Amino acid sequence: MIGQAFRGLVRGYRCRALRVICVFAALWLGLTAAARAEFEVCNQTLDALNLAIAQPKSDGTFVTRGWWIIGANHCANVITEELANQYIYVYATDVFGQPILPADVQGYDMCVGPKGFEISGTDSCWTRGYMKVHFMEVDTKQQVRWTLYLKEPDPG
Repeated sequence: MIGQAFRGLVRGYRCRALRVICVFAALWLGLTAAARAEFEVCNQTLDALNLAIAQPKSDGTFVTRGWWIIGANHCANVITEELANQYIYVYATDVFGQPILPADVQGYDMCVGPKGFEISGTDSCWTRGYMKVHFMEVDTKQQVRWTLYLKEPDPG
């Protein structure tokens, strides 16, 4: 009789333990899926950065978006859906508004706004009330997820 009670108790603990493990596994999977970024930009400089991005739409028109503020040694999830374009374009400034990416990098001139913006098209920036700046081209190698690391500019 004592043996049957002991076996029932052990079986109850096993079921409870299995349920707890399943709950923790589900939570862990849910958290990792929510934290996944498709285009992440990591700031490996000593200062906060302001970031804008651009992508071509299906009709070839570029759309620029900004601003993300990325603290020193932090990352930001800039595009949360899987990447559909091989090339993403990035523009970054320091806290004083000075560009931190070299001017001679491969890319295109596009429009940015002074505050949060989403701008379609790259022409007539000034007449539409925007600034024209040079975006750096980032080749994602046709991957669906990519992380870009921004570093201190080389002195010179």
